[in-house]
Amino acid sequence: MYPNSISNLIESFKMLPGIGEKTAERLTFAILETEEENIEFFSKSLQEIKNKIHRCPICNNLTEEEICNICSNEERDNTLCVIEDVKSLFLFEKMKVFHGYYHVLDGLISPIDGINPEDIGIEKLLERIKNKKYNEIIFAFKPSIEGETTSLYIKKVLGEEQIKFTQLASGLPMGADIEYIDSLTLERALSDRKILE
Repeated sequence: MYPNSISNLIESFKMLPGIGEKTAERLTFAILETEEENIEFFSKSLQEIKNKIHRCPICNNLTEEEICNICSNEERDNTLCVIEDVKSLFLFEKMKVFHGYYHVLDGLISPIDGINPEDIGIEKLLERIKNKKYNEIIFAFKPSIEGETTSLYIKKVLGEEQIKFTQLASGLPMGADIEYIDSLTLERALSDRKILE
């Protein structure tokens, strides 16, 4: 139906998650109407993201430098926040509420899905914690069986280390109507209740 170059671009857009046929077509026709210099910038950005971006050897963050700007910043707090993916790191940094260091895992332990500790890079994290004494290790995983399993596994392996382990609070979201909250979230909110001051 379309010339090859248009069809190829539509198929290329469809490779991206969440983009179907109609969205791919809209994007392709938007590209056709875009100025040449913007197309060149777009093309160059695609090439650079594959050629320049790599994982930080310390924390597994994405960076263009040898070591990411967070790991190379010696003024950050001596707290380590363990997260399941890079998107979580950028979310925390945008909020500007955490001033420590991060360690990015490659997902969470999930025996049902065949994902074991060695599949998510836990050895690198354990080695890092043993080589540097952190005041606190924060597990910032989604509240799920996989998140709990991963937290408990890391804590068990590091049992002999004198470290304070914490995890993100979970429970009722602000403004939520209790009748629509699932039982697991409600149970968690009840057990994690805090004293009013």
